[in-house]
Amino acid sequence: MYEAIVADWQGRIRAATEARMPLRIRGGGTKDFYGGTIIGEVLNTRSYSGIVDYDPTELVITARAGTTLEEIEATMHAAGQMLAFEPPHFRNGSSTATLGGCVAAGLSGPRRPYGGAVRDLVLGVRMIDGGGDDLTFGGRVMKNVAGFDVPRVMTGALGTLGVLLEISLKCLPAPKMEATRVFECTAEEAIRWCNEWGGQPLPLSATCYHRGRLAIRLSGAPEAVRAAILRLGGEALSDPDGGEGYWRSVRDHAHSFFAAAMAASAPLWRLSVRTTAPPGDPDADTLVEWGGALRWQVADERTDPNALRAWARNHGGHATLFRAADKRAGAFDPLSDVMTELHRRLKAVFDPAGIFNRGRLYPAF
Repeated sequence: MYEAIVADWQGRIRAATEARMPLRIRGGGTKDFYGGTIIGEVLNTRSYSGIVDYDPTELVITARAGTTLEEIEATMHAAGQMLAFEPPHFRNGSSTATLGGCVAAGLSGPRRPYGGAVRDLVLGVRMIDGGGDDLTFGGRVMKNVAGFDVPRVMTGALGTLGVLLEISLKCLPAPKMEATRVFECTAEEAIRWCNEWGGQPLPLSATCYHRGRLAIRLSGAPEAVRAAILRLGGEALSDPDGGEGYWRSVRDHAHSFFAAAMAASAPLWRLSVRTTAPPGDPDADTLVEWGGALRWQVADERTDPNALRAWARNHGGHATLFRAADKRAGAFDPLSDVMTELHRRLKAVFDPAGIFNRGRLYPAF
C-alpha cells in the first residue's frame, strides 16, 4: 500500500515538473501560518503514516512523514524515551501535527537549548525530489555522514526542496523527575539569572519569562532536581500536573501571551538573539524563552520591522515574522548575496522546476 502511495506521488511530481505547476506539500496543516504565502495544488502527506522501526535500545526511531507526533511520542513514552527537542504541536483541539511537518519547519520547543535542535537529532531522511526520484540520505546512526549533510539541509527547508517520506531521529531517555519553580523578578533579572544558572551544573530543561514572572523547569535524577530546588528556591508552580500543562502551553502557543496575540490578530515576531541581549522595547508585550536566546514580541502600530530586524542582528541573531495576516515585510530576514546564491544552487539541485512550496521561504524560491 505504501509503495503505491509513493509511486502515485512520483507521478504527480513528474507531471507537475513537466508542466511547471506548483505543488503545496501539506501534512496536518498546523503550521500553515508559518512562512510566506504559498500556492499550488495540495499534496497531502497524511496517508503515508506509521512507525517503520523503533528500537529503544538503539535510541533511534524511524517513521513515515504523515505519522502524527502524538503517535510517535506515545510510543516513545511507553519505552521511557522522548524527542529531546520537544516539538511544538500548535494544536487546535486534537493534535494533527505530523513528523514531516515538524522536520520541514525545523521548530523546537522549550527544551531546545538543553536537549538539542531538530536538525541536531535528524539522522536520515527518505524523500522525493523534483524529478520524482526516491532518494535516501543518512541512516539510523549518528556517525554515518560522508559529504553533504542532506538531512540537515531538509530540516527547516519548509518543503521547498522535496517531499519527505521517512525520517530517522535520535531519541533520548525521559527524565526520572521534573519540577517547575517560579520567581518574581524583572526582565533584566530573569535574563541575568538564566545566564548565571546556565553556566552552572544545574538540571535546567526550560525557562520562560513573562510580565514579572520567571518559570524554570528542572529535569533529571530525583536527587539532582531536589538539590537544585534547595539551591535556587522559588515557589512551586500552581499546576495540578506539576507543570506539564504549563510547558505544553508554552510549546504549543496556548499560553496566555500567545492566546492574546492570536485573539487580537496581532503580528507575532520571533527574535533569536544572544542569551545576554537586553530586554528590548520596554513597552512591547514580550515573552522570553531558551535562557534569554528566544524572544517573542507582539507588534503594534509603533513596530518598525526594519528596526526590529536591525536590533536582532545587532544582538547576534535574526527576526522572523512568525504569525501575521499581512506579511509584506517578509516572513524571514533578507538573505545576503552569498546565501541567496547558495539557496538558488540547492533549489536547482533538488527542485530545478521550482514546484515545491513556491514562495514559502522567499519569493524567489
